Amino acid sequence: MFELISNPRDVLESEFPVMGTPAEQLRFLLNYAVLAPSRHNAQPWLFKVDGDTVELYADRSRSLPVMDPDDRELTIGCGAALANLIIAIRHFGYAPAVEIHSHHDQGRLLARVTLETGVRATSEEQRLFSALLQRRTNRQPFEDRPLPASLLSALEEMAMQEGASLRFVREEETRYALASLIATGDRMLWTDERFRQEVATWTRPVESQARDGVPAYALGKGEMGSYLGPLKIRTFMEQTELHPHEAGGSPVLAVLWTFADTWFDWLAAGQALEKILLRAAAEGVWASFFSQPIEVPALRTEILTLFGQTDFPQMVLRMGYGQQTPPTPRRSVRDVLLPRDGNVRPAPSRY
Repeated sequence: MFELISNPRDVLESEFPVMGTPAEQLRFLLNYAVLAPSRHNAQPWLFKVDGDTVELYADRSRSLPVMDPDDRELTIGCGAALANLIIAIRHFGYAPAVEIHSHHDQGRLLARVTLETGVRATSEEQRLFSALLQRRTNRQPFEDRPLPASLLSALEEMAMQEGASLRFVREEETRYALASLIATGDRMLWTDERFRQEVATWTRPVESQARDGVPAYALGKGEMGSYLGPLKIRTFMEQTELHPHEAGGSPVLAVLWTFADTWFDWLAAGQALEKILLRAAAEGVWASFFSQPIEVPALRTEILTLFGQTDFPQMVLRMGYGQQTPPTPRRSVRDVLLPRDGNVRPAPSRY
């Protein structure tokens, strides 16, 4: 009898239930899906398994109403989980038939994936799978050495395959201007008491046993929570200010864009983002994000002006080589499975 494990990070490829039912196989594969990144590690996804089909839902009880009022980042996180699921399905020799839900009802059902007979995964797909357990957001300082041009080109191509675009910020003047927007956004957000409360809600002390949120050990150097803990975040916001040189000094700055700005584009951006992160992780390259200038509408518009674009920026990334960082916790597959009765019953809202 196939049993779900409590910690998805302990999943073993050798334990895939080859002789199990399609439903058992899908529940096993979801261990890889839930390793996806999400804003504040909120893990805003739910799944429903029925026979050879799994449905992906957005768990809006885990939304971030202050920093992500439109659930844009929530949907990006769900897209990343979808990408992980598809990669895992291909690794084990199946072909995923993916149906994106065409009648979006405020983010409940996003996608449906059906297991079908497939062929052996390509070497590139295998490389992405190999990085699923190694990928994590690394907020620590990066080394001052360049990334290979071949890797940067591969990441650009990966974004294009998902209907997005990844543009590296190479000109020093543009890098500094973008870094200034990041710092400005950081200061603007921290003046909002509701924002500070939201951050505090999802920040965990080191000794916490919570399976979501950002533990103090995962916070980057200079982030106040790593020194003071969540209870003091609301008071000492001035210690969190990010200066332009912190972003500008990252070996690689990049912006992920989409051609439109609908929930469908956000889902695609999430898939592109996760594949980019996995491809980088396979080469020993870490990444983290600067969400500030995207979360402030006025600054998001300034990014358009800065790059002379009509597309929509969805994420600002920093990438580079650095020290390994511990993984953040994940909820078990059991915690994110919905019943098969057709009713979506997410966990109670935190707000």
